[in-house]
Amino acid sequence: MQEKKVLKEYGDVEITLGSTELKRGFAQMVKHGVVMDVTNPTQAGIAEDAGAVAVMVLDKLPADIRAKGGVARMATIQAIKETMETVSIPIMAKCRIGHTQEALLLQEIGVDMIDESEVLTPANEASHVWKWPFTVPFVNGCRDLGEALRRIEEGSAMIRTKGEAGTGNVAEAIRHMRLVNKGISELLSTKDDPQELMIKAREMKVSYGTVLQVIDQGRLPVVNFAAGGIATPADAAMMMRMKCDGVFVGSGIYKSQDPEVRASAIVLATTYWDNPEKVLEAQAMVNEKNSMPGIDISTMDEEDKLQIRGANI
Repeated sequence: MQEKKVLKEYGDVEITLGSTELKRGFAQMVKHGVVMDVTNPTQAGIAEDAGAVAVMVLDKLPADIRAKGGVARMATIQAIKETMETVSIPIMAKCRIGHTQEALLLQEIGVDMIDESEVLTPANEASHVWKWPFTVPFVNGCRDLGEALRRIEEGSAMIRTKGEAGTGNVAEAIRHMRLVNKGISELLSTKDDPQELMIKAREMKVSYGTVLQVIDQGRLPVVNFAAGGIATPADAAMMMRMKCDGVFVGSGIYKSQDPEVRASAIVLATTYWDNPEKVLEAQAMVNEKNSMPGIDISTMDEEDKLQIRGANI
């Protein structure tokens, strides 16, 4: 048996490498902040200067992945290492759904968090990566409460809404967050009815114990960010108003004509989302004429949507 590496002891609690406490604790450290997608050290520098709490390294931004098609894989080793050498904030990177080997490589490189992402081309149509044996924390996307809880049971330390990445359209991120909040409210309204809770657990395909964790905390048991289509400071503030813990943004910044200003404005709006004057200041920093063109999701064919990838696993 491999010996546990104890990092620190707090009373009777041992914090060990790869422990749930440590992995979820890292996610807590980036709460209330903005994680920005980047493809190179220059973009990573813009993100850090703007006040991002972390960067997510990809081979291509979601908007480019959508436009170019083909197979989207994890970023190159060189791009990840160059970004790690350029900025001092945490580095995240994406692996394909179910691609355990890509996840192991990212852990070996030393990234701070792995996003098992529907934005990349799924590798396994039957299951996601089983995350508990990893020492690095994972983030996964969701469209509703059941999907979020299934990913948490697999070992995810952080959840984000899927939205519809690369569109510049926040509508789906809002819809998914509404569904998560609605699911939590429904559980809380039946917390004194064990039979009804068991029915809901079966419907969501999760254990009764996981449902009880939600009831005990009154929210998801892990940090929950918004992602997919966030392109303006107002978008970011809207997601925070819906009880998100932070936001992911990428194409909305780097597909705009004012990435440096827009990045700073989105950080400002996320930080002070409940201060109308600050959000107004942030929104005034950007010009709608400089925003990414965006895509009307209602015109998209269902098979072209990235959010459906992995949703039924």
